[in-house]
Amino acid sequence: MAGSIAASAFLPGSPAAAPPKSVLGERPDSLDVRGIAAKPGSSSSAAALRAGKTRTHAAIPKVNGGSSALADPEHDTMSSSSSSAAPRTFYNQLPDWSMLLAAITTIFLAAEKQWTLLDWKPKRPDMLTDTFGFGRMIHEGLMFRQNFSIRSYEIGADRTASIETLMNHLQETALNHVKSAGLLGDGFGSTPEMSKRDLFWVVSQMQAIVERYPCWGDTVEVDTWVGAHGKNGMRRDWHIRDSVTGHTILKATSKWVMMHKLTRRLARIPDEVRTEIEPYFFEHASIVDEDNQKLPKLPDIEGANVAKYVRTGLTPRWADLDINQHVNNVKYIGWILEVKKVPLLCSSLLPLLTPLA
Repeated sequence: MAGSIAASAFLPGSPAAAPPKSVLGERPDSLDVRGIAAKPGSSSSAAALRAGKTRTHAAIPKVNGGSSALADPEHDTMSSSSSSAAPRTFYNQLPDWSMLLAAITTIFLAAEKQWTLLDWKPKRPDMLTDTFGFGRMIHEGLMFRQNFSIRSYEIGADRTASIETLMNHLQETALNHVKSAGLLGDGFGSTPEMSKRDLFWVVSQMQAIVERYPCWGDTVEVDTWVGAHGKNGMRRDWHIRDSVTGHTILKATSKWVMMHKLTRRLARIPDEVRTEIEPYFFEHASIVDEDNQKLPKLPDIEGANVAKYVRTGLTPRWADLDINQHVNNVKYIGWILEVKKVPLLCSSLLPLLTPLA
């Protein structure tokens, strides 16, 4: 058997091994013109197939100088196999450019939004910008600064801010100063130790010097700080400037004492409270020449009041009370100004109310 196998390898007349059957979906190796599989080893059939292909290509004209209108199945198969097996280049291995561009755009927009909200430039802690208008600590944490924009509802008939508006700004910065320092308890400016003892601050004296009143749309910059005042009090000062020009708008100083919330009596400052607030004392006076004169009492002449303007029957409203359940100091200023305005308003309206003769 071994001899027959060797002879078949060298002799052309020897029977050859049967070719493997084609797999499903594959085309036979040799087809005639009619698409019928040719017999293996038939050289004449192969020659006839080549001649038929040559005649077919020669008989089919080209359209517009392009390729032939009828495609060769074998040629199409070779073309598709060559295109599918195209070599991988650097360009083919790159990701989708549209997806990459969309990702870069998203990252850029997110970064731009963050830059508009935060100041990315490195600065000292005492020079950090107040992006949201909540205020910031300056001068190594001894002073608090906050900006305010004058709103349309904060101006009067003369198109300028009222003194009540400026006083509200002073009170707001005082409370935010305590909050930024981490000393705000559950009261109105009370520290945690004050809240434990039901104590709160009340204003005993205030002096303000107004250089000019801001207008609608102006932005003011308010600085405030605290200091010691005697053995049983605290001092708080303010300085308001125009945020654009830096010109002084108002200077103010005040004296504060403690009051018990339940008994409504003045109380001494406990040592625990003094320990909380003393690290924030800054001995600097906004008003050098303070006016410490007390308001004189009006004399009574035979039981008659000699005051120029008198308003009686004034009753505090619910809106006049603050969180400490007492009339806020800014409300007193409004009452004082209203007492003077009412007679002036009545005198100006009197000619209009007088009936014609």
